[in-house]
Amino acid sequence: MTVRVNQEEKTLMVQQELNYVNTSNSTINSIILNDWNHAFSSKNSNLAKRFSDEYVRAFHLAKEEDRGYTEIKNVVDENFKILEWERDKDNIDIVILNLAQPLTPNRSTKITLFYTLKIPNDRFTKYGFNNDGKLYLKNWFLAPARFENMQFVKYSNENLDDISNAPTDYTVKFEIPKGHFIVSDLNSENSNTTNASFDTYTFTGKKRLDITFCITPKKEFTSYKNDLIEVSTNLESKLEDIDKAIIIDKITHFIKEKIGTSKTEKIIVSKEDYDRQPFYGLNQLPSFLSPFSDEFMFELMFLKTYTNNFLKNTLQLNPRKDQWIQDAIQVFVMMQYMDEFHPDMKMTGNLAKLKLLRSYHFINLDFNQQYNYLYMLMARKNLDQPLSTSKNKLIKFNEQIANKYKAGLSLRYLDSYLDNDVVENTIKEFIILNQNYQTNHIDFEMILKNKTSKNIDWFFNTIINSRDLIDFKIAKVSKTEDEVILRIKNKTKTNVPISVYQLKKDSIISKEWVENIKTDTTLVFSRNEATKFVLNYNNEVPEYNLRNNWKSLKGFFFNHRPLKFNFYKDLEEPNYNQIFYMPEFEYNLYDGISLGVRLNNRSMLNKPFNFSIAPFYSTNTGTIIGNFSASVDDYIRDDSKLYRIIYGLTGNQSHYAPNAKYTRIIPSIQFIFRDRDFRTNKKEYIQIKQFFIDKEIPINSSLNNNDAKLSVFSAAYTNSQSEITKVFNISNQVQISNSFGNITTEINYRKLFENNRQLSLRFFAGKFIYSNTTNNSHRFGLEKPVDLTFQTNLLGRSESVGLFSQQFVYSEGGFKSKLDTRFANNWMTTINGSLNIWNWVQIYGDVGLLKNHFEPTKFLYDSGIHLNLVPDYFELFLPVQSSNGFELNDKNYGQKIRFIITISPKTLVSLFTRKWF
Repeated sequence: MTVRVNQEEKTLMVQQELNYVNTSNSTINSIILNDWNHAFSSKNSNLAKRFSDEYVRAFHLAKEEDRGYTEIKNVVDENFKILEWERDKDNIDIVILNLAQPLTPNRSTKITLFYTLKIPNDRFTKYGFNNDGKLYLKNWFLAPARFENMQFVKYSNENLDDISNAPTDYTVKFEIPKGHFIVSDLNSENSNTTNASFDTYTFTGKKRLDITFCITPKKEFTSYKNDLIEVSTNLESKLEDIDKAIIIDKITHFIKEKIGTSKTEKIIVSKEDYDRQPFYGLNQLPSFLSPFSDEFMFELMFLKTYTNNFLKNTLQLNPRKDQWIQDAIQVFVMMQYMDEFHPDMKMTGNLAKLKLLRSYHFINLDFNQQYNYLYMLMARKNLDQPLSTSKNKLIKFNEQIANKYKAGLSLRYLDSYLDNDVVENTIKEFIILNQNYQTNHIDFEMILKNKTSKNIDWFFNTIINSRDLIDFKIAKVSKTEDEVILRIKNKTKTNVPISVYQLKKDSIISKEWVENIKTDTTLVFSRNEATKFVLNYNNEVPEYNLRNNWKSLKGFFFNHRPLKFNFYKDLEEPNYNQIFYMPEFEYNLYDGISLGVRLNNRSMLNKPFNFSIAPFYSTNTGTIIGNFSASVDDYIRDDSKLYRIIYGLTGNQSHYAPNAKYTRIIPSIQFIFRDRDFRTNKKEYIQIKQFFIDKEIPINSSLNNNDAKLSVFSAAYTNSQSEITKVFNISNQVQISNSFGNITTEINYRKLFENNRQLSLRFFAGKFIYSNTTNNSHRFGLEKPVDLTFQTNLLGRSESVGLFSQQFVYSEGGFKSKLDTRFANNWMTTINGSLNIWNWVQIYGDVGLLKNHFEPTKFLYDSGIHLNLVPDYFELFLPVQSSNGFELNDKNYGQKIRFIITISPKTLVSLFTRKWF
């Protein structure tokens, strides 16, 4: 390739000569070229769809100059015949190049291509141009795709950095603007600086799967060379160059010892590559808060990125189907590195030295134990996926974190079981095989099985290819003076080996691997002065629950767990029953600021049983109010669409009017369904509740004592599907009580168009099947919900005038203006719509029909400006025109402004976590 860089326009002019050799046994009529740069050209590409799935707004709202594209000008063969080409109809970043003559096995053809690349902004994927004039080029040019099983591998760019190129020899000549610097992982051959406008550099490489270039206006990379390899890096650190060189030399030699020799002479270890796949944890805190030293941080960043790039350049795997092998080797080697060089390092670094925090379990965890907890985070949510799942089918948290860590843990599990360095020797042999051949998971499996006489089918069938959980339990223990009889129960019936330890206090007396425990097994051990038996003591096995893994041989209660109180949250600690406490406050007009403390058992990992109790002191009334909840989470792990059942009991007590309190108890059951494709942001819910409400009747209220007690049965169905470009959900609900019955439907639709206009529509329809027409509670609210069962968070629930009456929630009618007719006791149907006109400024409009008994049907409308300042947290509605007339003429206009305000941290957290789960 000859590539000329236009720094101002962020374009590359490319003349490319492709010598293609058919090394397969098939005749080829067309060649597939990966054109991943062109994925940035459309909001409908697979890349754009993935951004939308993961709630990434930047790409869809970006300016045209921030996008990328490839403009192919001409393609000719060695006979100067123009070749026809087309883009794959389902993948715009795949080019199908039709040959003039079929290419038979062992024959070659020469093709010349002329094209222009517009490089995208790096804020989408970390690759591309930035505002400082840097160009970081990865997956950028037209590259021949990998050929296997008699066909080309056609993988579109989905921001997974898993391009599947054929091994290729390169000669690349770059012409860059004068005064700029260029770095590559190819070998630098020569340079020419005689041109007045451009400097020319030539690079070469053999059998490369991908190549990287970085062009900068100032020198940014530093090269370090030892007897093994040359490394160029721009990782940020306060360390001196000599200190970096020592760390780099240590890590490169360690990787050679554990994996083997790199087939490339140069590797780039860049900040961009690290930022794409950082080491998730406390090390991501700002430097002034980091619990780790600068030296350790540089070591960790370099180790992770170097190992990743080493394996990417070496393994000729299908990077989408067999990514788990690379992940397993990378994490396995990183754990070995920590064991060798930092055996005493804690997950929380220097925080572990603080006496104030030592009572927390996560503070005292060894560094390598965090891998298990981050995998278990997904398993406990029933969102884990098999390691063999194609990379583009993984949800983001699994693709970036959980599956990588589980892969490394699984290899470490196998290594502990096999012993004798079988796994390490397998990795080395597999690396050598990849020097000359394309490989896959079958090759890795065959090498592994040839190095041991043990049956390890369980490792591939269960650990790699399924999402079966592992959970063993010591069900019963009995003892004599000489023997201990242990009954081990396999709670998940997953037939894998489990380690059994005998401990004397905290010292290990013996360790034994036990196999073929399919259900229950009784084992007999010599006493050996043991005081405790523990399964999986060192967490070699990625086990679902560690709380049932030990039995003490002392005391009457063999497994007595004392209570342990911790502030806020902690990781699950097997040896204690944990209670967490957290001061909290609530506010509404009638209770004022309510101060209290919440007690719960919710650790950082989901549990099957959760409880929470929060008593509050109401400063306005001087009484005790509060709430409680208890739930049992039943996760369904088969392949059915029903994946979760929640059995719940909640209750609360609060004031809903001056000196009028309500008490509410709600037993419930919820069925949650999801698509078998975990990446589909679609869920269905069936929720059944029974509300028992006892409320005090306010003085001078039109309500009578018959309205004080209320029992309401509620059944609701919700179907929800959401992403950045489109949201659609529908909810149907029926409520039945002795005094009324109603049915409601709510539909929400939101669409982000290619011109960045966003349309939001909401439809509501409600009908009272029967009711007491003299009861003012039996009606729907046009602009403020009546909310018979107290499900909306209103600061001034009973207010009809004043600031607190201006709070708005999207419920029932959804109008923003207060009209003469505000309620309907028969039926109501409304449509609410909004359209953005600039950033967070929108126009809104509402129309509706409502019917009260013994009155004609009324048509009502309103419209105005919506300031969507912080969505779901702080929004303002400014009425302009409605059934009242021109609202701006009202001298009391300030009283017409409506607002949304939320003080729920749970809402804010959900805005950040939805892109991961």
